[in-house]
Amino acid sequence: MNALYMIQKINAMAEFNRWCGIEVTVAEAGSVEIQMPWRAEVGQYSGFLHAGLIGTLIDTACGFAAATVAGPHLLASNFSVNCLRPAQGQKFIARARVVKPGKSQIFTSCDLFAVDAGVEKLVANGQTLLTVVQVA
Repeated sequence: MNALYMIQKINAMAEFNRWCGIEVTVAEAGSVEIQMPWRAEVGQYSGFLHAGLIGTLIDTACGFAAATVAGPHLLASNFSVNCLRPAQGQKFIARARVVKPGKSQIFTSCDLFAVDAGVEKLVANGQTLLTVVQVA
């Protein structure tokens, strides 16, 4: 199955992702790009993207990147986020990649960019450790 189609299908099943407006724009073996438009509902009191949504975008992109090499049955067992500057823009782009695939664990990394007037600025980065879940 085509990686982009598979990840778009997984994304469409996640009601929270639909509420956020997350769109999968690129998916290849070991890497993914997702985007989310700015809306007031995703902001915090100063008008920046809420840190919870920063974490959401990083976690989601990392999980999708891992799914391109291990399939959809994954759970984040640990993730960390570094907020580097206020996240303010018209849309947000998360680019994630698999750092080290494994049979039971997959290490990933992600950069999050805010886009304003066509200019991308790095606003956060993070790493996620995903566990492959065995399904019967």
